[in-house]
Amino acid sequence: MKVILTQDVKGQGKKGQLVDVSDGYARNFLLPKKLAVEANAANMSELKNAETKKRIQEEKELAAAKEAEAKLEGCMVKIQRTSGADDKLYGSVSTKDIAEALASQFGIEIDKRKIVLDDAIKAYGSYTVNVKLHPAVSGKINFIVTK
Repeated sequence: MKVILTQDVKGQGKKGQLVDVSDGYARNFLLPKKLAVEANAANMSELKNAETKKRIQEEKELAAAKEAEAKLEGCMVKIQRTSGADDKLYGSVSTKDIAEALASQFGIEIDKRKIVLDDAIKAYGSYTVNVKLHPAVSGKINFIVTK
């Protein structure tokens, strides 16, 4: 019997897949527990519509990521910090600080979790960090830490 999985089923497949299982397994386990639905014409068309909708959403996300990458190219973010003796910063510059400065100075909203900061920034100077905007798109943010 062919069924469309509505949830991940160990040993069978992932959600949204069309799988062929034995009639008894489908009637006695998958269908009563609502882990799958029968693969009739209506459910097949619904599956195709869901796949199309998902593909369109992924294309929109990719386009938005490329647009954000283009905006980031010419930006030089300035972050001001106070320092103690020997020009050492109090604390460090975090990804949250970078994201807030980028939003306030250029109006570009980027989630702080997407900014990849290798080491803590504890000194004045100019830096470049990578940003994972999408699995296929990454950009760079240039910023300066000043007094």
